[in-house]
Amino acid sequence: MTYGYGSSEEHQPLVWVRGIPFYAVHVVVSLLVLSMIATSILRFAGGTLFLDALIFESGRVLGGEVWRVITYGLVNEPTLGFAIDMVMLVWFGRELEKLFGRRVFLWLYAGLYLTTPLLFTLAGGFGWRGALAGHSGGLALFVAFAVVYPNVPLLFNLLAKWVAIILVALYTLSALSQRNGMSLLSLWGTVGFAIVFVLNAQGRIAWPSLSRPKPASTGRKIRPAEVISAKTVSSSSTGGTSMAEVDALLDKIAQSGISSLTAKERARLEAAHKHLKGRGTRPTRD
Repeated sequence: MTYGYGSSEEHQPLVWVRGIPFYAVHVVVSLLVLSMIATSILRFAGGTLFLDALIFESGRVLGGEVWRVITYGLVNEPTLGFAIDMVMLVWFGRELEKLFGRRVFLWLYAGLYLTTPLLFTLAGGFGWRGALAGHSGGLALFVAFAVVYPNVPLLFNLLAKWVAIILVALYTLSALSQRNGMSLLSLWGTVGFAIVFVLNAQGRIAWPSLSRPKPASTGRKIRPAEVISAKTVSSSSTGGTSMAEVDALLDKIAQSGISSLTAKERARLEAAHKHLKGRGTRPTRD
């Protein structure tokens, strides 16, 4: 896979409007902005019950209301945090989509979107209840960008990798100071997913592979063409030469060649051959 501004359709904009390219990330952001407007209107019109039915709550999800895992991100309040999140999503998501292609980017975004509610649901099974409302994947998406482009200068000429480390550290300290374990779980869950996903997409992770077990041998080693097959030898005796002796001679030939036989051993093998011919059995060849 080639990384960068590829020429395939996956790496190109969905549509051009007056010379401005629009990618899949722009569609995602547009839907989230529309959900923010709809949330504001419903709050004004008293539609709180409807919005409450969309918010994620681990206890309700475990009770069967699984749609909340998907719908929580549609309840977006018009806040500065939401605006910053959308800017980060457009800015860095667009670069990731150009790099990896539309399909891979959408898988990345879907994983970031579902990581937190799935982790909260798992934690809810152990008695740790959590709630979630609104989109909040901008930071993890920026971390994914920083993994790809660690040395790109950003604000105040700080490299992307240092900005990512500083932001993750600040959010971590904030969650610790508030003793908010669920916030910490969400932060490190999404950041960890973003890092692993990007490294895997770039082929920088070598996953362990299970080797297939070798099939059990069901037959004897292939013998030289000059040697009669052991299958034609009688189980009791073959012209004065026992089955065990013939097997030993055949194994010796297989390992060292027919020239390794002594004159006595050749005579035993020849006697077995003549005995078979005397019985009217045609020797088979390997």
